[in-house]
Amino acid sequence: MRDLLAQPGLVVAPGAYDGIGARLAAQAGFQAVYMTGAGTAMARGFPDFGLLTQTEMADNAGVMARSVAIPVIADADTGYGNELNVTRTVREYEARGVAAIHIEDQVSPKRCGHLDGKEVIPRSEFVSKIRAAVEARHSNAFLVIARTDARAVLGLDEAIDRANAAIDVGADLAFVEAPQTREEVEQVPRRVRGACLLNIVGGGRTPVFDVALAQEMGYRLAIVPGLLLSAAIEAGDAALATLRSTRTVPPIASSVGETFRRFGADDWDALRQRFNAGARAIDAPATLR
Repeated sequence: MRDLLAQPGLVVAPGAYDGIGARLAAQAGFQAVYMTGAGTAMARGFPDFGLLTQTEMADNAGVMARSVAIPVIADADTGYGNELNVTRTVREYEARGVAAIHIEDQVSPKRCGHLDGKEVIPRSEFVSKIRAAVEARHSNAFLVIARTDARAVLGLDEAIDRANAAIDVGADLAFVEAPQTREEVEQVPRRVRGACLLNIVGGGRTPVFDVALAQEMGYRLAIVPGLLLSAAIEAGDAALATLRSTRTVPPIASSVGETFRRFGADDWDALRQRFNAGARAIDAPATLR
């Protein structure tokens, strides 16, 4: 991930919430994929109200990381507690092969960054948690992204001050959540003393949806958290409506075998043949049975 960010241009990471979405993003040619916390929560039947535990989130990030060869950037909410919890959070995500996480300054339990009613912790506490995250990683290949939700509560100036304070203690990128005008979106990379992430949320508070424009503004990374989640909901609603109204199963474009091949079936079949896996060892000596 660090190598990608060192190259010219904007890195775009579509959002996914499971191994299927991660594979689709990689096969579509994207250089990175983002694990959306909202999608991860919804896939378990909850709204994005901070109801999932650190283990649930880290485990899902690990599933996505093992499913693809491209870097996975993951939501780590508030770090799930104080600096001790943040330390464990970093170690758990890093051990699962995740490339980067973002930690935010909301009061726990947090809310989606594009909803009303957010609260933030004091700046000093946020900076201390980011410093703990930076020191907890085993390798500099693992990136720490500092997310601040202060814009909605304390204004843009405070959000930018928090982002700069986080950069000063070692954060690799700054993530100012939910700037509310195009002018505010433009100000962030100009005023922050480090690389910046832009969160592009359909139906959210930030009125910029063109990744080319985000690149022109100076952003280094753009995440699109709800892309596959919204597509899955809309396609699912349509398929279910067709089944219920017509009593017929909508046609599927790919065969079962073709679908399995998108998820590594050929590699597993090669292993099966190499080891003759599944064959009954009827000729093996009794001592080996």
